[in-house]
Amino acid sequence: MHLVVLFGPPAAGKMTVGQELARRTGYKLFHNHMSIEPVLDVFDFGTPSFNRLTRQLRADVIKESVVAGLPGLIFTLVLALDLDEDTSGVADLVAPVVDAGERVDFVELVAPLEICLAREGTENRLRHKRYKTDVDWATAHNQEMHEKHRFNTEGDFPLDFPHSVVENVGSSPSDTAVKIIDLLGLTSIG
Repeated sequence: MHLVVLFGPPAAGKMTVGQELARRTGYKLFHNHMSIEPVLDVFDFGTPSFNRLTRQLRADVIKESVVAGLPGLIFTLVLALDLDEDTSGVADLVAPVVDAGERVDFVELVAPLEICLAREGTENRLRHKRYKTDVDWATAHNQEMHEKHRFNTEGDFPLDFPHSVVENVGSSPSDTAVKIIDLLGLTSIG
């Protein structure tokens, strides 16, 4: 199984590009909010129980994707590069893929803060991320996250995996997906 990890700041376009990449490759998409939304029905964001359950759900889906022999999985997340627990945590998440001798690629999406903030409240974002429906809160939270953490590598990728950087500004999700397909040498089916 080939695991493609799309990461970048909040609202950099990871899910939307991931949707297009999945459509074009036949890979399955497991975007970050697929683990967040069901847990939010029971536990508040950021609580120990919330963090433990989302981390476990992500780990289980990735591990089972290997066991099931999926050809590929696209996993999206926000990775705070200044937090050791984030970088070590993502290394733990991809470990089953590595242990199986399968391919892992990290693709970093880059978009400036003003673009990320402008994407809050878009139709696709609201459809898949119900806790972002309070657009004022989501915009303020995004701004706060950008002030607290570093989400782009700026040339310093802390993990020992193949890493590509893709600007996600001024091109369509389809064009960005094609760029990723070309960078990773994937076969396009659509």
